[in-house]
Amino acid sequence: MSQLILKPGRERSVLRRHPWIFDGAVERIVGRAKSGDTVEIASADGRVLGKGAFSPESRIRTRVWSFDPAETIDDAFFKRRIAQALARRAALPDLAGRQALRLVHAESDGLPGVICDRYGDTLVLALSSAGAEKWRDAIAAALIKATGCARVYERSDADLRTLEGLLPRCGWLHGDEPVLPLVIEESGVRMEVDIVAGHKTGFYLDQRDNRQLLKQLACGRRVLNCFCYTGGFSLQALSGGAVSVLSIDSSGPALTSAANNLALNPELDPGLAQWRETDVFSELRALAAAGEKYDLIVLDPPKFAPSPAHAERAARAYKDINLYGFRLLCPGGILMTYSCSGGIGIELFQKIVAGAAQDAHVEARIIRRLSAASDHPVLLDFPEGEYLKGLVCQVG
Repeated sequence: MSQLILKPGRERSVLRRHPWIFDGAVERIVGRAKSGDTVEIASADGRVLGKGAFSPESRIRTRVWSFDPAETIDDAFFKRRIAQALARRAALPDLAGRQALRLVHAESDGLPGVICDRYGDTLVLALSSAGAEKWRDAIAAALIKATGCARVYERSDADLRTLEGLLPRCGWLHGDEPVLPLVIEESGVRMEVDIVAGHKTGFYLDQRDNRQLLKQLACGRRVLNCFCYTGGFSLQALSGGAVSVLSIDSSGPALTSAANNLALNPELDPGLAQWRETDVFSELRALAAAGEKYDLIVLDPPKFAPSPAHAERAARAYKDINLYGFRLLCPGGILMTYSCSGGIGIELFQKIVAGAAQDAHVEARIIRRLSAASDHPVLLDFPEGEYLKGLVCQVG
């Protein structure tokens, strides 16, 4: 086995059990490690600190599989880690009986670069690191064995793969192709999940609890849902008793899916829903200019800052949409605003939202802080895993 030798003093993050080793921390490689190969991680004085997956193309040169130098990285290792991930979720009452949930959440489940979501008897597997790619067959086999699911679809097409020197890979790994799209139920609302062409693995499972909160807040309110995608927040608002819901997105296909989702729920009144295909930034300005007002606004934009290097530009975009969000609220209205950008921390996000409220000349208070659902845990040693952050603000 090849060995990765760290520069003097650079073992500190490994001793703190952080799973990423950047190229600048590496003194040299002893041996001929190839992409995805398991390497021993050693300090400058020769202490073996663990084992990880080598990635010669990435700035993250190694992702740690295990901080136990004696642990073997083999098929049995992945069976253990996957069984542990499933057991953690089985112990959480709020996940009991759910057939749409995240089973493996990458570094936070001790499996860097491995994401697996379950939709009924179908698993969607996304592999984004060289190490995960190397152990692809073992990971898929372990998931099938642990869950008993009938099929596995691979959605390894995230941009992160290019940083690892990997090509995108999508297709059926196991089982017969089902009738698509899949249909799930969340908080009494039925939704289509397009695992082939949809975002991520087909659905934003991380927002499950936040959609439930919206449902509780929506009764009797006029709701504006921006960046609505396939209507998850919109349908929960209607289910919760909203008197109207305007949903905006720039994607025509996403809005078509949203309308299809509404049709799957005949108990919801389609006359209360309006779908608008347009640029959200421009439409927020137009609505404000027209004097429109809403009781509850959802701002759930795409990732504006994938890394800290993009934070400054992203901050301007977040400031813009939140400024108009506040301007469009009625007195006593509620803004549910989110960032899924890893490059924007919660302190910076709150500062941006506070600046937007000041520029909108409104007094606003945070009444709740939001994050991803419990099947998207954050490892304490890996704060980078806390990508989704949200604020519920009330004005007046």
